[in-house]
Formats: sequence, C-alpha cells, structure tokens
Amino acid sequence: MAKKLAVVAIGGNSLIKDKFHQTVKDQYIAAKETCHHIVEMIREGWDVVISHGNGPQVGFMLRRSEMAIGELHPVPLEVCGANSQGSIGYALQQNLFNEFGKLGIDKHAVTVVTQVEVSRNDPAFKTLSKPIGSFMDEAIAKRHNELDGWNVVEDAGRGWRRVVASPIPVRIVEVEAIKTLIRDGFVVIASGGGGIPVVADEEGNLNGVPAVIDKDHATALLANEVGAELFIISTAVEKVALNFGKPNEEWVDRMTVAEAKQYLEEGIHFAKGSMSPKIKAAIQFLERGGKEVLITDPDNLERAMHGETGTRILP
Repeated sequence: MAKKLAVVAIGGNSLIKDKFHQTVKDQYIAAKETCHHIVEMIREGWDVVISHGNGPQVGFMLRRSEMAIGELHPVPLEVCGANSQGSIGYALQQNLFNEFGKLGIDKHAVTVVTQVEVSRNDPAFKTLSKPIGSFMDEAIAKRHNELDGWNVVEDAGRGWRRVVASPIPVRIVEVEAIKTLIRDGFVVIASGGGGIPVVADEEGNLNGVPAVIDKDHATALLANEVGAELFIISTAVEKVALNFGKPNEEWVDRMTVAEAKQYLEEGIHFAKGSMSPKIKAAIQFLERGGKEVLITDPDNLERAMHGETGTRILP
C-alpha cells in the first residue's frame, strides 16, 4: 500500500531558542529535537519531505560578509541562501541519520540544493519590501547604494537597512529530482529558506536574483507539486489563536479555508510577519488540491498528529 506523504516546514527561528543559544552547535541541538519528532512520524508510516526557514542564518552570513568588506569579496544574497541550504541540511541529515540508527530504521536523508523560479515581471521587484542584513547609519547606507547598488530605506528611526524583493514562487526547479528521491524512499530536505530565487531569461536560462521568497509559500508550492496530502507548518506556538496576545485571545482547533479567509480579511488576528503568511500558504495549498494543513510547534508534533492539539485547516 502506498505510504502517506507529508511536507513539514520548519521555521528558521525554531533552530534558535533565544539570543543566548545562537551558535552552530546550539542550532544543531535544536535540529536534533525537531528531527526526533519527525522520525516518530516516519515510524508511523509517513514519507516526509522537510523544508526549513533560514532568516537568522542568512542574516549572520550577511553580517560576516559586511564585516569582511575590504578584505574579501562580498557574498551575494542568493549565494547565502544556497550556503544555508547546505549547512542547515547537513544538521538535519546528520541528526536524522543518528535517529534512524538508534531505532534500527533503514532510511536515509538527502538535501537537495533547490532553486525556486520567480517571474522577472513580478511586481515585488518594483516595490522592494523585505529588509535584510544589519542596521546602518545613513552615510554607510548611501555608500552601499552608490557603490554596490543596494536599495536602502530608513527603518522607523532604528537605522537604515537594505531591502530586496519578496516575489511569489512559481516553480520548484528540482521538483522531478525530489519526486524521484521520495519514490526511492529517501527523506528529502528541499526548498530551504523558500529556495534560491532565480529568474529565466528569453532562452530559458536561469539566473539568481537578490530576493527573499517566503518560506511558507514556497513550501506550500512544493507540497502541491510532490502530491503531499498533509502540509505541516512547524512554528513557535502550539495552536493558531484569534486575537493573539489580547485579553480575548482564543485558540483554534479547526478552521475551514472559508473561515481562514474571513479571519485574514478582518485583519486583527494574524501578525503580518509571522502567522499571516502561514495562513495564506495554508489556503493556497488547500485550494490547489491539498487535503489538510496542520500548524503546531515542534514539541507537540506527535500529539498534534494524533489529533490531541495543533490547529487543522481543511478545504
């Protein structure tokens, strides 16, 4: 009988517990905890594809690159994304290997460095909205603008930052390789950080662009393209809440696509930079044929899979 397929999106922040645990070793330990819960899913008969965020990790890479200006060449943003896919994929692969060994599971994990195509005509390239990298004073920001072509903006009195586009993902370039690996029994780690953003020229050749693709939207597209029936969004909270953080906060066990759209339209429930994109990605996955979305935190993944907690979103 064919196994069930789930795609699990791990937040980049979930690999960093707090400001005191940011080192590579700390992130490795956090990845180990998450992998333990994912292996339990595999023991119960699921095939799993893993995606992950990379915001903090790419931020660290950009900071190192900025500090090395004058000594070494700067690292382009899309290359930082590729680097993070390799380093985070390594941590996940090794922890999965060790977990499989402890439990006697004949399974292997592999990371696919994944390009995600976006449209070169995406309006996001005209309205840059995603801040990246360190805060700067105005003089340094304008020097980067003149010498490096950076787009920079003043950020609410806190300093200046570089901004890039956040375009919509339209194609997972390596999807056929990913599907082959799934069929051959591998746990696949793919589309990390929303994927490496690339655009096609007139001849169909791909080129990287300095942009940030929303991780949840890219993972939803990946889940649809590989035919997953379940899309799991692993985040910082056990359940989705209405009126989050307010006196009338209300935790939600289940919602339909129609209800999710209504809550989004009300504009008071889901924060723009955190839960809102997750709800939008869930809606997109279900409207493109997915069967179920589950949102919970890593520690409660097993309980959520058994219907004991988490928020389920259904068509």
